[in-house]
Amino acid sequence: MSKKIGLISLGCHKNLVDSENILGYLESVGYEVTSDIEESDIVIINTCGFIEAAKRESINTILEALKLEGKKVVVTGCLAERYLDDLKKEIPEVSKYIPLRDYKRFNKEFMEVDNNPLLCNEVDITKYRLLTSEVTGVLRIGEGCNNHCAFCAIPLIRGPFHSRSLADIKEEAELLAARGIKEVVILEQDTSSYGNDLKEDVTIVDVLKTIYDIEGIKMIRLLYLYPDEISDEFIEYVATHPKVVPYFDIPIQHSEDHILKAMGRRGNKKYITNLINKIRDRVPNAILRTTLMVGFYNESEEDVDHLIDYCKEINFDHVGVFTYSLEEGTPAYKYGDPISKEEKERRRDKVMEALSSLSRENNKKYIGEELEGLVVSKDKDTYLIRTYLNAFDDVDGKVIMKGKREHALGDEVRMKVSHSYTYDLYGVELI
Repeated sequence: MSKKIGLISLGCHKNLVDSENILGYLESVGYEVTSDIEESDIVIINTCGFIEAAKRESINTILEALKLEGKKVVVTGCLAERYLDDLKKEIPEVSKYIPLRDYKRFNKEFMEVDNNPLLCNEVDITKYRLLTSEVTGVLRIGEGCNNHCAFCAIPLIRGPFHSRSLADIKEEAELLAARGIKEVVILEQDTSSYGNDLKEDVTIVDVLKTIYDIEGIKMIRLLYLYPDEISDEFIEYVATHPKVVPYFDIPIQHSEDHILKAMGRRGNKKYITNLINKIRDRVPNAILRTTLMVGFYNESEEDVDHLIDYCKEINFDHVGVFTYSLEEGTPAYKYGDPISKEEKERRRDKVMEALSSLSRENNKKYIGEELEGLVVSKDKDTYLIRTYLNAFDDVDGKVIMKGKREHALGDEVRMKVSHSYTYDLYGVELI
């Protein structure tokens, strides 16, 4: 009887892809994948080590898994990469730690947990996928990051940016399409910098050209676009190729120049404003999403007020707000953490509250509009729809449709918006 593998995936969507690849590989060599950790023989915890809260969650998850009787516990991912020696010393009960650096020899590492002869073959786990969605597939186009923002530990964990080859990307996109995936989400830590490390003269536009005509793919979305890497060519491609949804996820982090400079961010408020105006001029229906950080060491209350005013001026469609986490090894670590956790959270709540009314007003403009999208989940005659307005990660709110006929996941549908809320839209199917 085959052994059962249970996996807990923590952290970002890039980690989730790693988790899918790990499970896909283990399934290919005879293991049974189960979603019930209690019935598994081996528990894999794919950890996050990005910020303090994520590290605490990873540690707590490891400790809880170790309480389960009769199970081997394997720890993978970013925390294992960043703190391997410390973890081995502090939590020796873990059966095996497999950091990111050892993924290329995952089979040999896993043989120390379970002596399965099928694990002897050479393996590249990036070639395996066990999809967690029937509609949306994440396509990672590289690994690591070259930006070295002062607050960010990603370059410490995952190293410099390495672009995948266009051939590899096309092969995986075709695999996703063959498995029924309708929406492909392209991402990396800095998606827009694709190709900067390659000898060939290629950019993110070449990635889009490579996968655009693959049969079965109905929607292509990009996440994590660094502002100063967004080229005119890219904007033009989005404007003229309808399968690429006009969705620009541009994490600006802050609006105030002195904070952006301290963060090690390239560009400034004027540059960001000009970029957004350029996008809206060429792509009038563009959806703009951003990520903000409050509580960086040199931020004042006045800076927070200016940030709110700027977001209202720009009128972002979707905004996520996070609090600064002091991380050892990052350039900003030497400045300390003078702003308390409680004050950071107050600032975050202040920004979110101020911008929730903006979201509520923005959503009203869709009442009476017709939207096209893909069915991503259903409950009787009520369907969740993926449109160009909302990404798959639940940050943007939901689009909910009252159906007039039966639909399967992935079906293309049309609806008319009848009600809007702070973050969600509701409508009725058009036949």
